[in-house]
Amino acid sequence: MALNWVWIGLLASGCATAAVRAWLGEPEIFGALLKSLFDGARSGFEISLGLAGIMALWLGLMRVGERAGMVQLLARAAGPLLRRLFPAVPAGHPAQGAITLNVSANLLGLDNAATPLGLAAMRELQALNRGPEGTASDAQIMFVVMNTAGLTLIPTSVIAIRQSVAVQQGLGAGFNAADIFLPTLIVTFISLLAGVLAVAVRQRLPLLAPKPLLALAATGAALAAAVALFARLPAEQAARTTGAVGAAAILLVVLAFVLAGAWRRINVYEAFVDGAKEGFGVAVQIIPYLVAILAAIGVFRAAGCMDALLALAGRAVAALGGDTAFLPALPVGLMKVLSGAGARGLMIDVMQVHGVDSFPARLAAIIQGSTETTFYVLAVYFGSVGVKDTRHALACALLADAVGVVAAIVVGYALLR
Repeated sequence: MALNWVWIGLLASGCATAAVRAWLGEPEIFGALLKSLFDGARSGFEISLGLAGIMALWLGLMRVGERAGMVQLLARAAGPLLRRLFPAVPAGHPAQGAITLNVSANLLGLDNAATPLGLAAMRELQALNRGPEGTASDAQIMFVVMNTAGLTLIPTSVIAIRQSVAVQQGLGAGFNAADIFLPTLIVTFISLLAGVLAVAVRQRLPLLAPKPLLALAATGAALAAAVALFARLPAEQAARTTGAVGAAAILLVVLAFVLAGAWRRINVYEAFVDGAKEGFGVAVQIIPYLVAILAAIGVFRAAGCMDALLALAGRAVAALGGDTAFLPALPVGLMKVLSGAGARGLMIDVMQVHGVDSFPARLAAIIQGSTETTFYVLAVYFGSVGVKDTRHALACALLADAVGVVAAIVVGYALLR
């Protein structure tokens, strides 16, 4: 419903602004709006088709990893920490398995797999809910907030979209779509940490016990050291280095999946083909959403509304003495709270307007890859089990979103500017 009003607002405000400009002596603005409407529809279709091959590749590799037991291995590794975050879930309960598999799917950037696993986990958690009818339990709130923060090890869809747009813009082999890997990992960890700590404080969970505290401190220190190290490099060298790290990490995951499949004596090629068949369907599925949002954004931008908003924000930031280079990416963070499809459309719009390899485009990709669609997640997950009273879930999730956007801007300037 939120996206419905956003979409209507973009089109209506664009057309209203164009009417005012035409009345003031710019009748050609209507032709510009119509052209932007058709250009947005064509761009959405072309990008979706370019995404089909990349999604087929990744989904094929993920099917190999699933049959080789790598996803389950990640689930077992996450188990000890999740048991402390969900003390009301008994050891060995089916909810534990669903939660850990959902977290593992999120780590690998598999949104299509993470959602059904998350819904299964919510049903299992609802079976343990001893509170009033229609009221979220502590475990359900922690689980949903973790999903809104969305810790992602590899932002596969964002990297795939960057590669598709780069091809469309004619960039050569020197373009590295994975140069956002390290910044995105850092930002998504910070966002997740903020959300989990907010829920833990509200629920008075014993996260300050020695082992969890030591694990969080070690992870945070490692990420802070990485930021400090790369921030001391020249901007171009830092971008190249983070890109190399991201590409190497992704290739390592791919190699691990393939070798694990060979070790388990599964038919790796057959497993890959089975998973890859889904790739085209996924790409086709998002065509209507991309066409709708890119067409609406095109009208909004052609009317001058986007420029007016950014100019207003730019004057405010400049008055405070700040750098305004991040402003074109800011709408992505604001939209992501409401709609993943809308934020994806805004991210692609930034890539097309400023160039996929520009700082605003890379920052938009980091924001898109490190945050989740809060209202959608809350509506789907709680709605699936009939929960109406979400208690403190929304406040904690929005706090994580805000921290994530600020962290993306800070880390982006440190590593990519």
